[in-house]
Amino acid sequence: MHYLKKLAGQTAVYGLSSIVGRVLNYFVLTPLYTRILSTEQYGIVTDIYAYVAFLIILFTYGMETGYFRFYESEQNKEKVYSTTLISILFSSIALVFIMLFYCQPIANWLQYPNHTEYIILFAIIVGADALVAIPFARLRQENKATYFATVKIINILVNISLNIFFFVICPWIVDNPNLHEYHSFINSFYDPGTHVGYVFVSNLAASIVTFALLIPYITRSKWEYDWGLMKRMLIYCLPLMIAGLAGMVNQHLDKILLKYLLPYEKIELSLGQLGIYGACYKLSIIITLIVQAFSMAADPFYFSQAKLKDAKVVYANVMKYFVIVISFLFLAIMMYIDLVKYFIGENFHEGLSIVPVLLIANICFGIYYNLAIWFKLSGKTQYGAFISIGGAVITILMNVILIPIIGYWGSTWATLVCYIFMMTTSYIIGQRHYHINYNVSRILSYLLIAILLYCASYYFNEKIQFEETYMKLLFNTLFVLVYITVAIYLEKVKKSVTSQQNVSKNN
Repeated sequence: MHYLKKLAGQTAVYGLSSIVGRVLNYFVLTPLYTRILSTEQYGIVTDIYAYVAFLIILFTYGMETGYFRFYESEQNKEKVYSTTLISILFSSIALVFIMLFYCQPIANWLQYPNHTEYIILFAIIVGADALVAIPFARLRQENKATYFATVKIINILVNISLNIFFFVICPWIVDNPNLHEYHSFINSFYDPGTHVGYVFVSNLAASIVTFALLIPYITRSKWEYDWGLMKRMLIYCLPLMIAGLAGMVNQHLDKILLKYLLPYEKIELSLGQLGIYGACYKLSIIITLIVQAFSMAADPFYFSQAKLKDAKVVYANVMKYFVIVISFLFLAIMMYIDLVKYFIGENFHEGLSIVPVLLIANICFGIYYNLAIWFKLSGKTQYGAFISIGGAVITILMNVILIPIIGYWGSTWATLVCYIFMMTTSYIIGQRHYHINYNVSRILSYLLIAILLYCASYYFNEKIQFEETYMKLLFNTLFVLVYITVAIYLEKVKKSVTSQQNVSKNN
């Protein structure tokens, strides 16, 4: 089981930056935004970053996974790195200039005609983030997890510090007559009406700092370019890009469509609902960040294990323990939702009922990510594209049909159905092309136990109606302890049965 410890350790280090970042977002940025920004303004932030997610996929076009794949198979590993880096460099610069040139038409299309600065800022942000994607991949490939996490954390700290500066410190100085000597200086660059813009300015500064910290990994390349190698990488990566774009449809298109499909005459009302949906979506993101942290370590780990005799046993065990952890997280979040909800402002609490459904949806996505290893290892990445496209079709159809009827609940159910489809389809097809003996009944049992415990808690809480919140939380803790006890018991029984079988074989 040493491989599990290694993977868990790498996941913890790689995920440290993501986890710290998301936790700080919970405790700093999300509470800050949802208390200072209106639901409409937060809707704009949610909307813009949904587009950014698509652009990141377009700018990197699957080359991170391609780099891992060809790094393992090619003799000249430096050429793989430099070819990938040069390709991303030129394509990113070209795309940024195109966006800058057409910033006004893009702003008109997004219905922000008076805010071309939004387009300019996030174009440069996406370009800078794309340029560091391959250096970050190299850090992961070389197992330099500490430096990887350090750079990520610095990025987060810069972003948060500037947000606090613009949203807290500057208004405090301007509103404080005792600090009048600083007013002229602050007013020379600070505009109280530019709330949303400062979100992007802070992000841009953090991206530039990150780029500067990774310059040594960019300049030390030998700058060799092999067009033949790039053509082979593109054949491998383009289906991944299509799958990635389809995946972004599944994760973020709902946030884009809400603005256009909600049945309100004024766009401000639609953006307000989008802001509520986006804020409550943040509460379900703990599962997503675990998947994200896991993926940072999983890709290079899975490829390195592929040549070993018991690789498929490793993959099956990783899946089981992954589901145990994320099912526990689902239950823990819902048992303490009365505390978790305070991470967002009260104006956004009306959407809390969607959180359990989104959590289950993200669990299905995490399982799908584990299952997806079969088409990455077998080189049949076109299947990943087909599955993601199928999910995207479901997402689009359900959102278009349901949003005008039930609002952001339509997006919530679309997310769940999409990820269930992708999870089950990937499993069925994967077992035909790259059979892995997953313990399906055990995996599903952990997920079902967590859901049933949540339902039982909800039922009893409705019946008992605790007057004090702390009594409700103590009562809900019992359900968390039940899950932990059952999981430990089942794993001990499984281990005991396996040991007896091994003894019988030896005899």
